[in-house]
Amino acid sequence: MTIDRRTMLGATAAATMLPTAALSAKKGATMYGMLGRMKAVPGKRDDLLALLLDSSGSMPGCLSYIVAKDAKDADAIWITEAWDSKDHHDASLKLPQVQAAIAKARPLIAGFDSSAETEPVGGIGLASAPKG
Repeated sequence: MTIDRRTMLGATAAATMLPTAALSAKKGATMYGMLGRMKAVPGKRDDLLALLLDSSGSMPGCLSYIVAKDAKDADAIWITEAWDSKDHHDASLKLPQVQAAIAKARPLIAGFDSSAETEPVGGIGLASAPKG
């Protein structure tokens, strides 16, 4: 099974916020978002959560990266991302820590149930994001 970071993280909340990325967002640019739900192998959700959080630091252009446990499913994880642009999101797929996380995560992922691409327009944590 081939899993790229977009699928892994986009199947997308204990969160990592990168406020400096928000300050560097280009005025007038369209933000890019992803959210989704992934299923861990039974009993491996905490290991997968730790891996996702450990690999999420220092992603240029990332305004928000939130990883959360599903309250009703002991094996499910929700991931919500906001980026200053789709280009920054796509470039993050090539980062060494992301590539390493993909390799480590593969055996911990049972599947994905839902995901969506979004266009964030603002909110708490995105106060310095671009105005569209």
